[in-house]
Amino acid sequence: MKSKIVPLAVALSLTSFAASAKEFVLIDNEKGIAKGDWSISSKDLGIKSEKFTIQNTVLKGGKQEGSELLTITSDNLTIKLSPTRGLGILSVMGDGIRMGWDSPVNEVVNPRYINLESRGGIGWLDGFNEMMVRCGFEWTGHAVQADGMMYTLHGRAENTPVSKLIVDVLDKAPYTITIKGLIKENTFKKSNLETWVSLSYVPGTKDFTIHDVLTNKSDYTRDYQIIYHSNFGTPILEEGAKFVAPVKEISPFNDYAINGLDDWRTYLGPTKNFDEMVFNVYPYADENGKTQVMVANKTGDKGAGIAFDTKQLPVLSLWKNTDTLKQGYVTGLEPGTSFAYPVTIEREQKRVRQLAPGQSTEFTLTYSLLSGKDAVAEYANKIKTIQGEQETKVVNQPMAKE
Repeated sequence: MKSKIVPLAVALSLTSFAASAKEFVLIDNEKGIAKGDWSISSKDLGIKSEKFTIQNTVLKGGKQEGSELLTITSDNLTIKLSPTRGLGILSVMGDGIRMGWDSPVNEVVNPRYINLESRGGIGWLDGFNEMMVRCGFEWTGHAVQADGMMYTLHGRAENTPVSKLIVDVLDKAPYTITIKGLIKENTFKKSNLETWVSLSYVPGTKDFTIHDVLTNKSDYTRDYQIIYHSNFGTPILEEGAKFVAPVKEISPFNDYAINGLDDWRTYLGPTKNFDEMVFNVYPYADENGKTQVMVANKTGDKGAGIAFDTKQLPVLSLWKNTDTLKQGYVTGLEPGTSFAYPVTIEREQKRVRQLAPGQSTEFTLTYSLLSGKDAVAEYANKIKTIQGEQETKVVNQPMAKE
């Protein structure tokens, strides 16, 4: 399956910016730039109608030694990203609501301290604590030994420091802040994938947009996969919290998840020995291919929503890890090109996509922090509109066996 070529205007936007923007290069491996500790504010930029700061900090001590933390702070949201960890989103805070979770991994672990092949290929878990992790792009899913190599859990992107990091601020309303990073998955004979990843935020709002453009720089056709592993814990996740989505079909990932099919829409509180359940979801979309999903607390006044394009990301993995708080009480809403089966199974089931030489593809997702019953209800109503009178098919058996 081949993806469309990204329009030239989109591609050019990754390396140049509109004349009406202030741009700051914090990292550029080709030019030897690494700003390290750095900050800018709306006051510094002469912006009076909005108040915000953007700060990059080099962390010290332990396994986060040398990791960088980039924080956008406004009156509505505080967004934390790590350029050292593939520009993943660590957390988002607003109105006393957190989009994120409490992992036993409590440092921003520098990839230099992670061996992806440890514990049989699940070393990725040694750094896993983000709100949003890009699982890909060369491969994703559970670890498997095949093709003379180890396909480690969920790929390499999140454990790849960006080779370029650019902060872009429009100098006119709405003063959009865009953080862009370049992830290189380049291996002799194997891969030459480069991805410009970005987060855009309009100060004063409670939404932000991810826009990533993946390009095959090789002379050969290459596979790609991506799962946007988006994770939410307390205070959104609690006993009685709900997953709301326009679901066309849902099935258990494995035999263990069969036991949770009757209650796939709701969550338990922290439950010792629960471990994890995963469900494979095919979502409905509107006439333009757009869909959205949400997790909300029991009373419906706190939530997190994700809107995405099913032409780009046709499937969703629903991960329920309602184990104890110390073990990591969390749910994942994970739009993707693939489910989380090993790449060998995803190839067999024709969900692994390909890019021709020089070809690009793009992914756009909008995340919303939902504060108050009106915001949660409005988001849920849009989901209900997409679902309409269409039925949800519940399949009782896993589609594959690992």
